[in-house]
Amino acid sequence: MDPKRLSFLLAVARYGSILAAADSLHLTASAVSQQVSRLEKEEGVELLERGPRGVGLTPAGRILVEAAENIERELADARSRLSEAQHGVTGRVVIGAFQTVVSGFLVPILDHLHEALPGLELSIADATSARLPRMLRTGEADLIIVDRDLADTGHTPAHTADVPLLDEPWRLVVPRGSTFDLSGAGLEKLPWLGVAPGGASELPVERAKAALGITPPVVHRYEDFQAALALVPGGLGVTLLPALTVRLGVPEGLDVIDLPGLGSRHLTIRHRSTRREPGAGTRAVVTELVRAAGELDVLGGGD
Repeated sequence: MDPKRLSFLLAVARYGSILAAADSLHLTASAVSQQVSRLEKEEGVELLERGPRGVGLTPAGRILVEAAENIERELADARSRLSEAQHGVTGRVVIGAFQTVVSGFLVPILDHLHEALPGLELSIADATSARLPRMLRTGEADLIIVDRDLADTGHTPAHTADVPLLDEPWRLVVPRGSTFDLSGAGLEKLPWLGVAPGGASELPVERAKAALGITPPVVHRYEDFQAALALVPGGLGVTLLPALTVRLGVPEGLDVIDLPGLGSRHLTIRHRSTRREPGAGTRAVVTELVRAAGELDVLGGGD
């Protein structure tokens, strides 16, 4: 199997179409389509489902895209280590992220990052999820950490690349000492908090309700997690919080419950991807962030 051909399939998967993939690779659509077709012929499987609205991955395609992502990460790690061994990685790298990632992930590992990358000046830039993509485009940040639910518009923006960072489970938070029935019928009767349009947990809460088969009435609504942390202990409703938020500690009067079917929040590193970027410093930081996320325990914390 030619790893170079896998890179063409990975680009199609990331950008959602052969034309967009070709633009990102600075090639013609015909060249990209030809490489994917050769890969299909060599492996004897169909990799893309071609339709009038674009292309999607077959099960075989998803397997090879996962392999391509693993190869990409390994190569990025190798480049970073090689550069560091030969010259040492120097310069300044700005990491953009929203509040829960800053406090729940970046701050706790910052000393480790300084030790692992002594030649780099690291800067954390806190911003809203809506502002982070613009910071990457304008160069205010060298890489950003995004929630795929809030940043995913169907494809990765042109001239950028995504690296999976962390899947953190959503937790059900309820008033302390509650004797709620957590069966399907019981969940239906719980006073669920509503989430304002565009709120960080809007889509996960709606997906969880659908998965649990419930349509509870909503009285109170919140937009950010801090408001939820005030409403739940006050007995005004239950809702979902991501594991990083719970990991930081919860206020008195609140219990955290690990309930099947709540899903996960998918955190992703996004950086510019051109002929000159990402630089050695950005690559090195990405490698260390992925390594640190792999060692992070986000499965604990439920009651």
